[in-house]
Amino acid sequence: MNHAKTDSIAECIASSGYEKSPKSVIPLLQHVQESFSYIPEKAIEEISEWTRVSRSHIYGVITFYSQFRLIPLGKNVIRVCDGTACHINSSEQIYEELSGLLKAKDGETTQDGMFTLLTVACLGCCSLAPVIMINDRTYGRLTPKQLKKIIDSYYEDKERSGDRNAS
Repeated sequence: MNHAKTDSIAECIASSGYEKSPKSVIPLLQHVQESFSYIPEKAIEEISEWTRVSRSHIYGVITFYSQFRLIPLGKNVIRVCDGTACHINSSEQIYEELSGLLKAKDGETTQDGMFTLLTVACLGCCSLAPVIMINDRTYGRLTPKQLKKIIDSYYEDKERSGDRNAS
């Protein structure tokens, strides 16, 4: 259930069904991130109160596990495959071109909030190498020259939908 639009962080945590105990820290972090797409600072405070675990300890858990994010993802998440098949088929050039086009590095979100760029170990589309996924759409057998057109199409879709101020 997505609480982001309807409930506060406190309501999200209270409705999670997790105990008020230290063993609930990781499940609560996962629940909040699933609801809000990242872990807001206020959630760290609320989870600390709920579990009686210090905020510094919770922050340590968040920064230890790569699954947790302290900043929101962009509207569109680009995953660049760097598995073996993609790697030997120039996925590094694909990543470098995307990074330059977006002015974002691995794990970063563009300034306009439109894209988050992530490198992943494998997307499971080896026969299409090199591959990227944008949200749930796969783009295969890519060359760096194709990327600008792909990125531009997302901005065009945003303009067509009248979503000029959305991130």
